[in-house]
Amino acid sequence: MPPPLPVTTEAPASPLALLRRLEWRVRHAVENVLSGEYRSAFRGRGMEFDQVVKYEFGDDVRDIDWNVTARLGEPYRKKFVEEREVTVMLVFEDTPSLQFGSGAQSKREALLELAGLVMLLGAVNRDRVGFLHLKPDGYTLREPVRGRGPIHHAAASLLGASAPSVTQAQVSGASELPWRLLTRAAPRHSVLIWLGDFAPRAEPEGWAVIRKRYQPMGFRVDDPWERALPEGDSFAAFDPVNGRLVTLDNSAAERAAHAHWRDERDEAWRNLFPDTLTRLVVGTDEDRLDALVRFFRTRQAR
Repeated sequence: MPPPLPVTTEAPASPLALLRRLEWRVRHAVENVLSGEYRSAFRGRGMEFDQVVKYEFGDDVRDIDWNVTARLGEPYRKKFVEEREVTVMLVFEDTPSLQFGSGAQSKREALLELAGLVMLLGAVNRDRVGFLHLKPDGYTLREPVRGRGPIHHAAASLLGASAPSVTQAQVSGASELPWRLLTRAAPRHSVLIWLGDFAPRAEPEGWAVIRKRYQPMGFRVDDPWERALPEGDSFAAFDPVNGRLVTLDNSAAERAAHAHWRDERDEAWRNLFPDTLTRLVVGTDEDRLDALVRFFRTRQAR
């Protein structure tokens, strides 16, 4: 299991003030750094089928329509056209374990900031943006909206939501995630960004369908203590998963157990998002916007 860390149950202060502080950085990144890379990173080769045309040298072989090719005796490919707008749907899985924080900021605060940055990027790029906020005791669904004002209002409601109590149980089974809600809220080919702690567990029920219907991506925030336990003697910390103060003696056995948990978690993470360009891991001690810029530039470069 992960190392127990200090906990905070306070909601981020002044979500609108935080969004205003982040917005100028987002606009600068879109206009001067990302340019069209954010949009092309999402749209890819195009989402909507248009027609079948003759294959020409240089066309992507992945677009070949083998049924038509076999019937006509010469290669034909499917032609796609881009949708006029992008729908970005965030799934924020809010669990007590996100309230780890070995430094000045908890994982939850950092992950909410990452979510806010994504929503602001959508607003600047005139996309439709919505979210599904999952908590141990229920959920809040905001259907996708368009425009700076509505998206800012939606983002502020997410950033200002109270944290789940540390006495509430973790989401014990992946099948409990209400994926069916998304099919009513977001159209096909939407960009689906799942933000959470991603503790080791089985693949969610219906995940294969979600992967075919949407463009899924996973965003995770790690605390430095998750990557490596601190050096030195024993230390005490609050474990938000179990709701109690514990003491770690930094023994070889505890370090081995921590390494095993970390490997198990990363394996489950890779199983959910096999493509390296569909998953992003950011540390609480890293700049979230810089990490997003690198992520989208890498996707576009492919």
